[in-house]
Amino acid sequence: MNGVSEGLDLSSIRLIGTAVTPAVMVSACGIVATGLDNQIARMTTRMREMLKEGRQLPEGHSRREMLCQEVEILDRRHAILARAITLAYTALLSFVVTSLLYLTKRQLDIPESLPVVSFAVGVCLLGAVALLALASLRLSRLAIKLERDELFGSSGRPPSE
Repeated sequence: MNGVSEGLDLSSIRLIGTAVTPAVMVSACGIVATGLDNQIARMTTRMREMLKEGRQLPEGHSRREMLCQEVEILDRRHAILARAITLAYTALLSFVVTSLLYLTKRQLDIPESLPVVSFAVGVCLLGAVALLALASLRLSRLAIKLERDELFGSSGRPPSE
């Protein structure tokens, strides 16, 4: 063995590694939450624009009905992404708890399984965030189809030249 590795306590290095891994996941959750927050903000702005446009159109205007449908879709997407961002922050907290459990493991009598369970909960929550993001994407496609159908008719394709 060389002189450097002789002075290292491998159990301390493992402890640091197991404590740092959840910390990296905290950063990942923060990035995911920021992305979701940006999507929610854009949807809110778009919904306000559509509501303003709809209010300015006369009763019975064909675009008004389409705008109502799109606002309904955006409202559903907003609710889905609001749940997703809540889960992302809950996952973040789970990873913080995991790090704290690992860091205090030597001082307190913490069962070995507790930090593992906390980490697994965080991973499952992030999986749920991904599923909700996919559901939101599906609704986004529905809104685009409405716009496309309004512009090009029920075929959804531009007329041939």
